[in-house]
Amino acid sequence: MNDHDGLIFACLLDGQGSGRFGGWELVREATPESGLLWVHLDLRREGARSWLKRESGLDEISQTALLAQESRPRSVARGETLLVNLRGVNLNPGSEPDDMIAVRVELEGRRVITTRRRHLKALMDIREALEENRGPIDTGSFLIDVIDRVLRRMAAAFEALDDRIDSVQERILSGAGSALRAEIAEIRNQVIAMRRYLAPQRDAVARLQTEKVPWLTPVHREELRDLADRTTRRVEDLEAARDRATVAHEELTGRLAEQMNRTMYVLALVAAIFMPLGLITGLLGINVGGMPGAENGAAFWIVCGMLVGLATAQWWWFRKRRLL
Repeated sequence: MNDHDGLIFACLLDGQGSGRFGGWELVREATPESGLLWVHLDLRREGARSWLKRESGLDEISQTALLAQESRPRSVARGETLLVNLRGVNLNPGSEPDDMIAVRVELEGRRVITTRRRHLKALMDIREALEENRGPIDTGSFLIDVIDRVLRRMAAAFEALDDRIDSVQERILSGAGSALRAEIAEIRNQVIAMRRYLAPQRDAVARLQTEKVPWLTPVHREELRDLADRTTRRVEDLEAARDRATVAHEELTGRLAEQMNRTMYVLALVAAIFMPLGLITGLLGINVGGMPGAENGAAFWIVCGMLVGLATAQWWWFRKRRLL
């Protein structure tokens, strides 16, 4: 197996916030006494999948969970092993934030395995922190750091979503038309897609506080409680965004309906004015004997004057009744 096939990097943590990075040699040489080993794999490469199946020492359940194509956020504890599936916003160029990236984390007492199929910046943040001597020091703090980094990366996406909704609401108030319907529908679909993963992620993070694994200390559990609260707030932010988008859609629909009603009202008034005029001109246009004024040269102008007078009288009556 190629030494770099599928292994993004491996890091042996020193317990002081830093670590030593390496390749497959470091993975094979590390022992529990060496410190906490972090193995980060790219599942698109055959070497990573082969190592998980043949050399990782994981049981079939853990292998299946780490290799799954799609997974909903969850947390499962088995003995000293904790398996956590999370979703992070997609901040890669040309991608939409609601196309959330799955990250799978398998934590043991002295080893952590993370797998991904697409680039997730939250894990790269942890690597940078380790390079700057401010990274996690043990398994519990690593788990907390992963969840914390995922939540931090969501902040920009949520702010952009709020700004977009604010912009839509302002344009609605300024009289923008039906062109906003498609944008509001896109926002609502984005919120629904993000909530689809964040709601179970909230439950998974909340469950971590009570998982019976020996390397989670009371301090870790307290920090996990705080992370669960932050995840809950993110879900609540999505629900608020969904409600705001619904209100914006209703406001737009109401304004479009009001514009349509005004247009129909004007057309109804025009029809009310011209209907009697049309009736009179229609009667005078029938080709039968006995038509009055047929032999009078001034009859045309008399009729025009009558029509103008009738139209003026109708306009005055509409104004008096405040219909105009």
